[in-house]
Amino acid sequence: MNRLWSRVGVRATSVGLLAAGLAGGIYLGQDREVQQRSAEAQVAVQVDVDDMQLLKQRQSEHAAARAWQRQAEGDAAEKAAAEAKDAAGKAHKLEQQAIAAKKAADEQKKKESSKSSSSSSSSGGPVAYTGDVPSSCNEYSGSRKTGCALMLQAGFKIDQFPCLDKLWKRESGWNYKASNSGSGAFGIPQALPGSKMAKFGDDWKSNPATQIKWGLDYIEGRYDTPCGAWGHSEDTGWY
Repeated sequence: MNRLWSRVGVRATSVGLLAAGLAGGIYLGQDREVQQRSAEAQVAVQVDVDDMQLLKQRQSEHAAARAWQRQAEGDAAEKAAAEAKDAAGKAHKLEQQAIAAKKAADEQKKKESSKSSSSSSSSGGPVAYTGDVPSSCNEYSGSRKTGCALMLQAGFKIDQFPCLDKLWKRESGWNYKASNSGSGAFGIPQALPGSKMAKFGDDWKSNPATQIKWGLDYIEGRYDTPCGAWGHSEDTGWY
């Protein structure tokens, strides 16, 4: 009887141990599954964290790139503005230099013309007339011949020349150097003052043609024709 119970006890103990082993195995299996899932969850979380950090890094890089681009564009705009300002300054400087050069050239030309005029005057000879002379004026010579040619060019008829000839013989004897010490009148037409004749040329002191052109313009403006001026001179003694 005792032996029977001993066998039953051994078997019961064995079954208990087996059940406990099974239960422990199940528990261990569940614990391993939980651990595995936990590990997978941790990996997933770590991946999300890494992705977030990568995203933030890329956003920072993009922001830095945009800031650099804006800075570069600003620098380029400033450089372009500075270059444009520099170019405008150089252009203005060149323009001023050109103006100064032209002014200097004009002054030099004026000085040379004045020097030439003074030289002609000091040498005692008048500036020679180089214009065309109509055949109807060939009977005259010197300043009278020049006066005849210029009178025809001014639009007067040849029959006006005898009046002009008598008028300026009375006034100056057709002498381009004639000077009236009392009144200050000068030249062939006895312009008062003589500097009026500069209207037709800076060489009015030494060029008979310049003096004659002024005299014909004066006559036309006041008396219409040389004969009109001669008639007035006959009546009053002056014109």
